[in-house]
Amino acid sequence: MAELLDLDAEVLHSYLSEVTAWIHELAADLPARRILDLGSGTGTGAFALLRLFEGADAIALDISAQLLHRLRGKARVLGVADRVRTVQADLDAAWPAIDTVDLVWASSSLHHMADPDRVLTKVFAALRPGGLLAVAEMDSFPRFLPDDLGLGRPGLEARCHAALAEGRAAEVPQLGSDWGSRLSKAGFTIEAERPFAINLTPPLPAAAGRYAAVSLRRIRSSLDGQMSNDDLAALDTIIDSDGPDGVLQRDDLAVRTARTVWVARRP
Repeated sequence: MAELLDLDAEVLHSYLSEVTAWIHELAADLPARRILDLGSGTGTGAFALLRLFEGADAIALDISAQLLHRLRGKARVLGVADRVRTVQADLDAAWPAIDTVDLVWASSSLHHMADPDRVLTKVFAALRPGGLLAVAEMDSFPRFLPDDLGLGRPGLEARCHAALAEGRAAEVPQLGSDWGSRLSKAGFTIEAERPFAINLTPPLPAAAGRYAAVSLRRIRSSLDGQMSNDDLAALDTIIDSDGPDGVLQRDDLAVRTARTVWVARRP
């Protein structure tokens, strides 16, 4: 997961720069001194926001000790270790004791919560009046492959995502929620909602191949028994082959995904 999060940040850096710059503009009236990164992972959001909010500190909150350890190492390399505090917490169990914050960033984290409505009420309480919450959620998981793979399995990636969606509906039922309504229900005032369509085409940076490989490998781990043996064999070739069909060698990869960002204010 750590590798996937870091590759996501590297390959989609233009999206991250655009969305955090937009949040910075919306927060122009806000003296943001303390930022909470909710479900921080390896710190992508926290570090991007600290670059823009130069006088701010960040609280990085995540359930994973391993990811927080990696985040602290990155903070030292970036020279911002004195501006970042990590908090390990399972928000499905209890809200941790943290100071009041001015800005909350929650990127692809709320849909993992068993009860996101309860978490949003806790975020509301943690924000100072006038503070902002930015929620970024995926409309779709990234896709990388052309329809014609040259392996006799046209439409393979579409079938992978269709099979994945069936499992995810049970495993992550909050994915695809109406987050605007849930924010309003928690007491927030919606300031803005903005879709971001990402479509990166060749030539891509070298990291895109690794990003595709890691993403497809995670998908593959959930597909046994969900797809035909021929489809699974073709997917294994794409992921593992060192030849021209392998994802690291292909010159026809793209990165296609969509994300929506809501910015809401505590009145």
